[in-house]
Amino acid sequence: MLAPQSRFYESHGLRLHYADWGNHGAPVAILVHGGRDHCRSWDAIARSLRPHFHVLAPDLRGHGDSDWTKGGSYALTEYVYDLAQLIRSIAAPQVTLIGHSMGGMVSLIFSGSFPELVSKLVVLDGVTMLPDAPKAPTHERISKWVSQLDRLHDCTPRRYATLEDAAAQMVLHNKRLARDLALHLATHGSRRNEDGTYSWKFDPYQRASAPHRLWPDDHVALWSRITSPTLLLNAGESFLAGARAAGLERYFPQARIETIAGAGHWLQHDKPEEVLSEILRFLGLAEG
Repeated sequence: MLAPQSRFYESHGLRLHYADWGNHGAPVAILVHGGRDHCRSWDAIARSLRPHFHVLAPDLRGHGDSDWTKGGSYALTEYVYDLAQLIRSIAAPQVTLIGHSMGGMVSLIFSGSFPELVSKLVVLDGVTMLPDAPKAPTHERISKWVSQLDRLHDCTPRRYATLEDAAAQMVLHNKRLARDLALHLATHGSRRNEDGTYSWKFDPYQRASAPHRLWPDDHVALWSRITSPTLLLNAGESFLAGARAAGLERYFPQARIETIAGAGHWLQHDKPEEVLSEILRFLGLAEG
């Protein structure tokens, strides 16, 4: 079975990893994972897109086999910077972006900031900042952030006796997740400790909400600058149900907005065939 090559690049003084699925010379597609996930979460979609694209799947800073930041700073704009550095490092004139959850937000921000660099955009359950979301007072945001960092400082990473135990924990969080896929995700998403147990690769500090984050008006302004054809693929049973009710068509008049029925937030894992079919149709590719 086709497996990607591991490659690295530098951004912001960090050594960042990405999976390179080959097919050099073809148009570039970059698959951007969500929070507490990793690049090998995209394997099924990456294999299907490889005949048509040079597929790259980065591990965002603080995730997978990429470096953690010093000081635990993980604003969306920092992920955007890393994405910009990756695109520069491969000298791609344009890319197709496919992002899930937080990776969808990163892709939306990048596409609105650098519309000339994005040929097509696919966002999987990734509109996590609603246009009418309230903005808390500055002192409350800073106080919350300090409290989050204090709690994270005292946290001890959870340890699992086996990879199967780690996979079982993933299934507890997503009842739809097939056990073989859970084991695949745990295998690539955890590292072995000195005592033989396993812990997740992601930096716990990426859970903290930066007080200097972008806010609804910033996102709406960026969305209005997106010029590429866009597919917003929502999950019918996601905890982000507010996105479906937010009237996103007002902010994305040129986008195709579809919903995958019976899928939770990790729709590419819950309904892989349906998600892949929608992506291929949007990209103008025949399935098979």
